[in-house]
Amino acid sequence: MGELFPVQIDSLQQFGDVLEPSEAEEPILSRPLRAALLEWLTEIWAKDELEAVKLQPRKRALFSGVPGTGKTTLAHHLAGRLGLPMLLIRPERLQSKYMSDSAGLIGKLFDVLKRRSEPVFLFFDEFDSFAAKRMNSGHNQTVEQDHNLTINTLLAHLDRYNGFMVAATNFADRIDEAVWRRFEIQISIELPGEAERRHILARYFAPFVMPESALTALAVSMEGATPALMRQFAEHIKRQIVVGPKAGWEMNRAAVISRVLSSVQPHPDAGKPRLWSLGAKDLATVKFPWPLHKSLKDYPAEPAPVVHGEAVVPFKRPGGEA
Repeated sequence: MGELFPVQIDSLQQFGDVLEPSEAEEPILSRPLRAALLEWLTEIWAKDELEAVKLQPRKRALFSGVPGTGKTTLAHHLAGRLGLPMLLIRPERLQSKYMSDSAGLIGKLFDVLKRRSEPVFLFFDEFDSFAAKRMNSGHNQTVEQDHNLTINTLLAHLDRYNGFMVAATNFADRIDEAVWRRFEIQISIELPGEAERRHILARYFAPFVMPESALTALAVSMEGATPALMRQFAEHIKRQIVVGPKAGWEMNRAAVISRVLSSVQPHPDAGKPRLWSLGAKDLATVKFPWPLHKSLKDYPAEPAPVVHGEAVVPFKRPGGEA
């Protein structure tokens, strides 16, 4: 059997990163997701009233969704709302190539938590990497027995742990059924809609701002993009603004956006947003304000909508439909 962590190390940092409540970022959420999380927080804050009817607030949630949808950001925000530090548990810290060591590492994690005087919010990243369904194929009994021992050990500690916990996975269907049942809340985090994309882009382009029509065109062209991809796009544009002139690069709008689209790519398993397919031909590129400014007053006034009497002529989509 391989050696576990050295005896003198007995802190949360051996299992991942400790994120403080003050470091949490406000997430941009769809209305259904915001409602679900507010319901959970309200339930937590109504602990005494729930106990009066012989109930306890739910403390465990499983977040599922494609990579880059903000599962970690959301969990950290929840921890911050509760005033708790969050332990972001790295999956490789609970996995070992040696027999029985993974189960031992899980036990050591919960032993450290039990000895703490202050509570902590647990966040298991890539939960499916060690909480996958138990095996019974008979092909490699040694590997199967080790994995099943890990799951059984995890279940035993989950049953005894009374703190707040979120687990995140990109593959919800891989989670062991018994582990799944230990989580009272299961939330699927979907890709952001157009309104959320506008807010996400505005946040990550700051301190630069865009006229509303340009921001809307960009949000439409980003349909199917994750928050992580939009952040990369916006931050790469800002880097180009700073670094490009120093490097002597061509700095017209089309050249800058083309360079960014070449260096920032969607995940291969995700769909490709329209902007990445059309590039310079996309309406969002045509409407993208250039150079970017930090105040809307520095942009030319946008043309007013065409008015006939009291009615405003609506924007016509291809095919002539409003």
